[in-house]
Amino acid sequence: MTRTNRRLTTSGKDREDMKFPLLSIFVEPASRKDHGGGNPELVNILAFVFAAFMVFGNSLESHAASIMRKVVFAYATTNARIAPYWIAQEKGFFTKYGVEADLLFVRNTPIIIAGMVSGGIQIVNTSGLSALAAAAAGVDLKAVAAFSSRTMIDLFVRPGIESPKDLRGRRFGVQSFGGTNWMNGMLGLEQIGLDPDRDKISILVIGDQTILSQSLEGGTIDAMVITDRLLSRRLKQKGFPVLTELTLPVPGQVILVKTAYLKHYSETMEDVLKASIEGVAFVLTPSNKPAVLNSLMKHLRISDPTIVEEGYQDLVKHIDRKPYPFIEGLQNIQRLMKTHYPKLAEIRVEGLIESRFIRKLDESGFIDRLYKSYGVK
Repeated sequence: MTRTNRRLTTSGKDREDMKFPLLSIFVEPASRKDHGGGNPELVNILAFVFAAFMVFGNSLESHAASIMRKVVFAYATTNARIAPYWIAQEKGFFTKYGVEADLLFVRNTPIIIAGMVSGGIQIVNTSGLSALAAAAAGVDLKAVAAFSSRTMIDLFVRPGIESPKDLRGRRFGVQSFGGTNWMNGMLGLEQIGLDPDRDKISILVIGDQTILSQSLEGGTIDAMVITDRLLSRRLKQKGFPVLTELTLPVPGQVILVKTAYLKHYSETMEDVLKASIEGVAFVLTPSNKPAVLNSLMKHLRISDPTIVEEGYQDLVKHIDRKPYPFIEGLQNIQRLMKTHYPKLAEIRVEGLIESRFIRKLDESGFIDRLYKSYGVK
């Protein structure tokens, strides 16, 4: 039996309680003064992981012993690319491969990582940055798959900005220095040949993508990057131009698991991946489009069919059919982030990658046979 999808969110007070002074044991920004106090996203992940170690210790083994084929599979964001997991649950694919999966949405990344540390969560789908942050905090984990190995962004600008050179001397909004949105923005500028220092582009910390959008509309900033398709559509409707659409070589989503869990339950991990890949096969089958759209509308809580259609098209265009973990993408994150957080430079990214599960499913012919059975070319 596959369990009902659940959500776990946190209040502002809960998030504030996650900030621990012991964080400095693990990582310290290279220049806290220069970078606006560091990256709250990374700081919270590292601090909360440390607290989980102190509180839970080695509870993974005792917890795992009681849940042989049951797994809690948590994800840290809701967008169309989570659909293969939702479909795998709704269509009974987890059950088909002998897994009782409890899909859990956890809005706060530090909590989802801490849950994995404690053993309450066995499998995590989160960003590549979160993977490196957890590793920097000392979590012994592996990246076993990446169904979204690239990140697609829209670089929005104010009307009148028509080429990359027009961004010179302008104001570029980000959520936080050293955060995921900042990283996407810096990679985006890099891809179009701009350098903030050389081209005198002011990087302003504004807030999340919703607040950034409002700031663009209000004229506080001149440019920003967006990954949220709903916000992107709204800005387009209001007449704000997309200077360029970019595919960034960083993983938007990575499946993580603790190394200790793999030692005991590698078969379960493989079966979770089989079910997830069948979810992809179902999504990519044209005749299943109505069912996929219904699932997206339910989970994303969107009733506008035009917006849901955009999410569907993004999904079928960019989902990875053979989701090998993307080592180059994690290395790109490390390259950008290590200046702000030197601890990340010590991570051996190759040691985080565990591709044997996807390689086995690929080389055995399982993946190709599965897609063929669905008529997916």
